[in-house]
Amino acid sequence: MGNVKVIEIHEDIFASNDRTAEIIRQKMTAQGTLFLNVMSSPGSGKTTTLIKLINMLKADYRIGEMDVDIESSLDAQKVADATGVESIQIHNGGLCHIDADMTSRALMEYDTAGFDILFLENIGNLVCPAEFDTGAHKNVMILSVPEGHDKPLKYPLMFKVSDLILLNKMDAVDYFDFDPELAEKYIHELNPDAVIIPISAKTGIGMEEVAGWIRKELEKVRNGR
Repeated sequence: MGNVKVIEIHEDIFASNDRTAEIIRQKMTAQGTLFLNVMSSPGSGKTTTLIKLINMLKADYRIGEMDVDIESSLDAQKVADATGVESIQIHNGGLCHIDADMTSRALMEYDTAGFDILFLENIGNLVCPAEFDTGAHKNVMILSVPEGHDKPLKYPLMFKVSDLILLNKMDAVDYFDFDPELAEKYIHELNPDAVIIPISAKTGIGMEEVAGWIRKELEKVRNGR
């Protein structure tokens, strides 16, 4: 029988990513910039939600936005055109996620010290983005009504790592098989601390509550918490 050499690796494979992420977070905290990582599946309304929020907050805060896509700069341009804030496009080389190292390199091209709030619009995917800490202070996740209330059961990690979960397209809830109470039940079974806000980025339902949550999180960052 041939010899087998066993190599034990006791460091988490994500340890290097997590160290870089913590460096990013400390830097953002030190300069008083709230860094938010926004995740969802494609078509859930990330860009529309961000445009709505930025336009609600930009009179009081300096805001930047980074958009991650495999190709094109359509969403970054859409945000810039609709809000007037500085937006940059990140192409991630065909990957299904962005990690802390990619985020760090993108931040080098951005004067983040000039922002009170920085949004990272992550690539549309319910699996890979949840696995990588980007260095954001908080993870924001959007679940849209047409996707169904069962998504927490199918993609549990995404809901476990998210601090704020927005149930978007509530204006269309009567037209889809979506039970908001059941969605909240499934989410809180996975993540009891998650804040859940039903919204419609199109009509404005719940958006003031989301803006209020962001204001409170910014104050926490400014206080070093």
